[in-house]
Order: sequence, then structure tokens, then C-alpha cells
Amino acid sequence: MRLKSLEINGFKSFAKKTSLEFLSPVVSVVGPNGSGKSNVLESFRFVLGEQSMKSMRGKSGTDLIFKGSKNLPKGTRAVVTIFFDNKDKVFKLENESGENINLNYDEISISREVYADGLNKYILNGSEVRLKDINNLLASVNIGSSGHHIISQGEADRILNASPKDRREMIEDALGLKIYQYKIKEAERKLDRTTNNMKEVSLIRKEITPHLNFLKRQVEKFEKAKEMKIDLSNLYREYLKKESVYLENQKSALNSEKNKIQIEMADIAGKISSIEDAGTIQENPKNEELRNLDRKISEIRSLKGELDRKLGRIEGMIEMEERRAQKAPQQAHVVSHEEVLKIVSEVNNYIDEALDKDSLAEVSAILSRIKIILNKFNQKPEQLENTSNSEEIDNLKNTQAGILTEIQNIQNEEDKINTQAVNLRREIDSENEETRIKEREKFTYRVKQQELSASLNIILVKEENLSRRSEAFENEIKEGSALIGVDVLSYKNFEISGEINEFAQDEQKRKIERIKIKLEDAGLGGGSEILKEYNEVADREKFLMKEMEDLAVSIESLRKLMIDLKEKIDISFKEGIKKINTEFQEFFSLMFGGGSAFLAVVAEQKRKKKSKNGEEINEEEMEDDEEENENGIVFEHGIEINVSLPHKKVKELHALSGGERSLTSIALLFSMSQVNPPPFLVLDETDAALDESNSRKYGDMLEKLSKRSQLIVITHNRETMSRAGVLYGVTIGADGASKLLSIKFDEAQAIAK
Repeated sequence: MRLKSLEINGFKSFAKKTSLEFLSPVVSVVGPNGSGKSNVLESFRFVLGEQSMKSMRGKSGTDLIFKGSKNLPKGTRAVVTIFFDNKDKVFKLENESGENINLNYDEISISREVYADGLNKYILNGSEVRLKDINNLLASVNIGSSGHHIISQGEADRILNASPKDRREMIEDALGLKIYQYKIKEAERKLDRTTNNMKEVSLIRKEITPHLNFLKRQVEKFEKAKEMKIDLSNLYREYLKKESVYLENQKSALNSEKNKIQIEMADIAGKISSIEDAGTIQENPKNEELRNLDRKISEIRSLKGELDRKLGRIEGMIEMEERRAQKAPQQAHVVSHEEVLKIVSEVNNYIDEALDKDSLAEVSAILSRIKIILNKFNQKPEQLENTSNSEEIDNLKNTQAGILTEIQNIQNEEDKINTQAVNLRREIDSENEETRIKEREKFTYRVKQQELSASLNIILVKEENLSRRSEAFENEIKEGSALIGVDVLSYKNFEISGEINEFAQDEQKRKIERIKIKLEDAGLGGGSEILKEYNEVADREKFLMKEMEDLAVSIESLRKLMIDLKEKIDISFKEGIKKINTEFQEFFSLMFGGGSAFLAVVAEQKRKKKSKNGEEINEEEMEDDEEENENGIVFEHGIEINVSLPHKKVKELHALSGGERSLTSIALLFSMSQVNPPPFLVLDETDAALDESNSRKYGDMLEKLSKRSQLIVITHNRETMSRAGVLYGVTIGADGASKLLSIKFDEAQAIAK
């Protein structure tokens, strides 16, 4: 596996897309201060997942995007992509389940994008992934998060200034042990999740146990209810069969009786109809004659009544005239206004009387009286004085006599017609004797018809009662179906013997009702649902028990894995320290012309930690570099650097000069890279403090390192430049953006020759 190229687009001073190809073991990046060559280093940090803005000389993600210039607009995003050759398939990545993800690619590309709103994206071979995935992927090829493979100017002695604990982490990262640390952290997270799951499962079991016990009791009740249902089924078979037979017999008997009565009623109705039809046909014709005589008698009596009223009026008038004649003085008659009004009133009365008459003779008589009154009124005064009431009285008496004669004649006529009617009625009664006999017969039939109708009504009442009993029978079947299911219909096949006793049926019904009440009190109408729920909850309990067992196994497996990983880290760390010390001694001697240098594992006393709930943490919760002795004292493991310069007594790091510290840190970093070399190293002016002789030694070390790791060296040192196969020059263009110029020394030498 090797580093192929790096693409920078919109990152800091690189406004446009810029590519660096790493075709030589040593590639040097040079340029004046402010040209942006350190931005190349920071682009490496950026694409490999660096989260510290300070280490990339920024405060936020927007500081990493090209700010714009007079000739170029401000950028909207920064993108850096790094390409690796993966023909040997060394890159590895695992999913959450610990299974390897297929990375069967000849080339691996990792991109990181940052937008103006601060959004970050990580892209692996075109697919967006998490930062965690990038870290795990890089850890598989010894590119860790501590940045030991990227060494900036001023940070070369960072490992010297670091605490023993931080120094240990740097060395673990350099040794490629971070992948195991990731696995331990992941195992710890899984252990936490599994432990929490186990607690949740335990809580669920505690929650469902009372319900399971309740359901168990309900199932026991249900089993008892099943026995009652069997008894109920046996009672139902006999009861329903007898009831169905009884209802059928009653229905048949009522139908037979009803048909018999209806036939008899139809026969009587026919006879009554025959009698009525015969009476209508043989009606006596003298009845019409008798009705005519009755009408004449009625008319005569009406006329006689009218004549009686007239006679009364005439007699009243005669009496009035006679009184007037007795009281009238013998003097000249003067017609007063009142008398004129009286005469007019009399005339009007006679006229009204005439209008009520039907006979012309009667009207003529009234007109004669009106004429007499008018003639009197036309008489001269002297004539009026001599005229008496005698004539008027005579006329009235003549009229009275005429009315009496007319009344007598009418009476004679009435007597004659009455005699005819009586005789005719006798004849009709004699002739209708047969009809009266038929009427009596008709009456007898009517009485019989009413008796039959009453009997029919009784049958209808019985039918209604039977209908209600049939309805109750159907409802009983429905209730039985609800309680014991379709088995209730087996009553149809039940064999009965002997007569059906209604008292025994009622007793059987009471037994059925008692069992039904017990079943209702048990509240197990849905017993099958309860049994189903019990089985489900019981299965759930079994599943949870199995889950608890599986979780316990998983917890044990995770703990064992963590122990194995810690042992592996411990063994690998100790072996790595030995190898680093060998290389450290060699590089240190090369740098200083002798002396000694080595790393030592130390344990510093530390106060025991407290967990979140305030209790002291147990051994399992301690970090990998911590341990507790028999006295309960916690020790923190770290790395201490021991050096001894040749021809000097200096053995403490803080006593070294700046140049000595720089050489020591370079020797240590180079020795670390030789034990478990990363695919590449980026060195940013780590040679700045070296003199010419040390620069040559530094160059020799670069050539040695380049045999195992690709080197990208940012430098001003000519000696260092001379060791590079490709030289990239960084300048600021007229547009205010960084640009690259590249020189391949092999090609340049060939051209020069």
C-alpha cells in the first residue's frame, strides 16, 4: 500500500483544484513564507479527520474555506481528497457487528468536505460515511488519530513535553495499537448496551410476571369453566331437543285447530250470506206502497198543522177587531200617521203569508183581504166615519169557516189513508213471517260466528305465546353458541324417549341458567383469548429468559474479548517498546555521535476515581493504563524518556538545549516510525534548527526512513531538498491563490546531462 496523490480544492489558500502526486519515496514541498506550503500539511490533517481547528490554524470550519481575493470570489466549500494504492487489499473496515466490510478496491479514496455553514462530510470511495469509519479504516494501516505521522514545525518536541500518559498514547498509536483501543471502546459500548439491555429485560420480566401469574390463574379458571361447559353441553342437548319437539308439536296442533275453526267460520259466513241474498231478492213489493202511504200521511199532517196555525191567527184577528169596535168613539175618523203605518204593516204581513202558501185558493183569499184594507183606506173621510168593523169581522169569520171546513176535509183524508196503511201493514206482516224466521236463523249463525271468532282469538294468543317461546328457543341457541360454540347444534342428533314433561323441561332450564350464571361470574367468556394471551406471555417469558442467558453469555464474551485485547495491547506494547528502544538508541547515537537513550514504563500514583453515582469504580471500569494494588492505590502507567549525551552529564530532558531537544525528538519519532511504519510521514520543517553537519545526518535518516514509509517533507533546508525525488514549489499567483510547480530531479538531471 502506498500514498498515490492528494487533491486540494477550495482549502485555505488553494482556491482552485490542485493535485500533488507522490511518485517518489521522498517528496519535498518548498516555498517562501506565506506562500501556503504549510496549508499542504494542514490539508493532510483535514482529510484524515483532524477535529482540532487550532492544529489547522482556524477557529471554525469556515476558516478552512478560501476567503476570496481581488480576482477570485469567495469559496463555498473546501474539499480535500487523498488516494491510496490498495492492490494488496490492506485496508480493513468492520461494521457494528464486527464483520469485515468489502473493500475490494485497487484504489482507496477518502474525501472530506466542509461547507460555509460548518457542515462536514466524509466520503469513502464515493459513499458518505462517518468520521468513526474513517478513523477505523486508517487505524488498520497504522495511521492513527494522534498525528505521529504528521509532524509540524514547533511540534517536533511535543512528545518530549507530553505527560507520561499522553506519551504512552502516542507510542501506542505509532505501534498500531489504536485499532485495538477502538475495539476495546466498541466492546465497552456494546457491554454497556448489553448490560442496559439485560437490565431492561430484567425489568420487563418483573413487569410481566404478575400479569403472567394472573393469566395462569385465569387459565385455571378457564379449565374449570371448560368442565362446566361440558356439563352445559350435555344439558343443552337434551333440553333443546325436547324443546324443539315440543314447539313443533304445539305449532302443528294449533295449526290444525286453527284450520278447523277457519273452515267452520267460512261455512257459517256462507250461510249468512245466502240468507242475506235471499232476503234482498224476495222483498215484498207492498213495502213500497206502504212507504208511499206513510209519505202522504206525513204531508197531510204537515198541511193540517199549517191550517191550524192559520185558524189561530184568524181567530186572533176576529177577537182584536171585536175589541176595537167596542172601544171606537162615534166621531169623524182622521187617519193618523200611525194608522197609515199600521195599515202598511198589515198589508206586508198578508203578503208574507201569501208567499208561504202552496195553494192558489189560499193566496186568493189573502189578496181579497188586502183589497178590503186598501179600499177602506181610499174611502172618503165621511165614509170612514160611517164604516164599522162589522164587515171586517164578517169577512174574518167567513175565512174562519172556510179553514175549519178545509181542516175537516184534510182530517177525513188522513183517516182514510191511515186505515189503508194499517190494513196494508197487516198484509205485509202476514206475508213476511218467513223472512222473520230466516232473520232468527241468521241471528243464531251470528252468535255461532262470534263464538268461533273468540276461539280463533284464543288460538292466536296461543300462537303468539308459542312464537315468543320459539324466539326464546332461538336466543337460547345463540347464547349456547356463545358459551360452548357450534357444539350446541349437536342437540339435533339427540335421541329422546317417552313423552315430554313441561315440568321436567323447566327444571332442566333452571339447571342451565345456574351454570350460565357461574360461567358469567367467572368472566371467561373469552377464555380462548385468555389462553392465547397466556401462551403468548409464557412464550415471551421463555424468550426473555433465553435473552437473559444470551445477554449473560454476550457480556462474558465481551469481557473476555476486552481482557484478550488488553493483554494483546500489553504484550504488543512491551514488545514495541523494546523495538523502539533499539531504534532509538541507534538514531540517538547517530545524531549525537554516541550516548544512550531509551524509554521506560513508569507507574504514577493516582487518586481512585469515582463513578457517576459517587461510588468508587471497580477494576473492570478502570482504564487500560491503570491498575490497583493490594492496598487499593490506583497507578497510572506512562512512558518516561531517558537520555544521556556523550561527553556530558546531562540526563534530564529539561536540561537539554533547543537543538538537542530537536535532535532527540526527531530520533525518537523516527525510531517509532521504524517499529510499525505508517504508509507515509509528513514532516514540516523539522530540520529548521539543524546545522549543516546535522542536516546531513538528518538527510541520511530520511533516506533510511523512506525505505519503509513515503516521506512528504516541507523544508527550507537544501540538504533535505537534495534527498527528494520530486520537488513541489508553492507560490502565490497574481490572483491571490496558491499554485504548485513541480520538479522531478531524475528527469531534471537527465535533461541537464
